[in-house]
Amino acid sequence: MMIFEISKTFPKEEKYSLTDQIRRSSRSVSAAIAEGYRKRQYEAYFISKMSDSDMENSETQVWLDFALECKYISQDMYQSLISKSEEIGKMINHMIENPEKYIRKSDKI
Repeated sequence: MMIFEISKTFPKEEKYSLTDQIRRSSRSVSAAIAEGYRKRQYEAYFISKMSDSDMENSETQVWLDFALECKYISQDMYQSLISKSEEIGKMINHMIENPEKYIRKSDKI
């Protein structure tokens, strides 16, 4: 939601490029986690969706790089968002590397 609010301040000419892209990728992080968790009885599917989430998180970081370089966000805001993104990445990677901790024993197929 922070990225959504910040992206409201981006220039109008960025509406169909940077603004849409950063909003899409940042929203996709949690959407992929939700999809994977809902079908967590299928370990391969769970890992695949967590991997999708990790990919979207990395893409969001790239868009933040562009936003910083274009001077649409401050260095402090960039650092704050990148730190949050890196922490999210660590949690996602834990889920990828330890799927057994997230799959209910009764759901294993």
